[in-house]
Amino acid sequence: METEQKRFDSGDLPALRRILCEQGLLSRPDGSASWMQGDTSVLVGVYGPSEVKVSKEIYDKATLEVLLRPKVGLPGVYERSREQMIKKTCETVVLGTLHPRSSITVVLQVVTDAGSLLASCLNATCVGLMDAGLPMKSLFCGVTCALDADGNITLDPTAKQEKEAQSVLTFAIDSTEKKVLMSSTKGTCSVEQLQKCIAASQLASDTIFQFYRDSAHRKYSKW
Repeated sequence: METEQKRFDSGDLPALRRILCEQGLLSRPDGSASWMQGDTSVLVGVYGPSEVKVSKEIYDKATLEVLLRPKVGLPGVYERSREQMIKKTCETVVLGTLHPRSSITVVLQVVTDAGSLLASCLNATCVGLMDAGLPMKSLFCGVTCALDADGNITLDPTAKQEKEAQSVLTFAIDSTEKKVLMSSTKGTCSVEQLQKCIAASQLASDTIFQFYRDSAHRKYSKW
């Protein structure tokens, strides 16, 4: 049976690069999506809830695993650290207690990395979980900020902007209370600059969450 494919275009988003999202494009996973933010592209497949190995079984909730595959080569320390960040974000929102003694696996494949990769991986993961129909207490999104030497903030930076920045910060934001579920910082910044980046990310998250809602509405309204 062919999997129905839906493609959505965000149009011109304020302060963010153009977003493209396609759901249900893979037939084997229970949920799948491609997420393109600017020229950064990530493919995700979500498997489960399914049978879990006894050694990894958790009696009162689902075992959640995240695998991040680079564009070329084998996963390294960079990928492993980001797998843990994405996993912790997912564990915060996914209602794993509804599926005890089972396994949920998220597999991310980097297609192109043109900046803000961790944020794109977080966004792809959330859309993939939605496509799989997994119960979540809230949605989440990733937003990356780049700070230059003068303290100016660039949202959703390109790889070139990240390289030139004094610090690069990525936040996972939840959709209900706009809480920071996870943060990653490369470089140095003051507490005041950190707070400004959080505020900017929370503001930008509104655009991404609206994009999620529009995508879901267009997908299900055609059924």
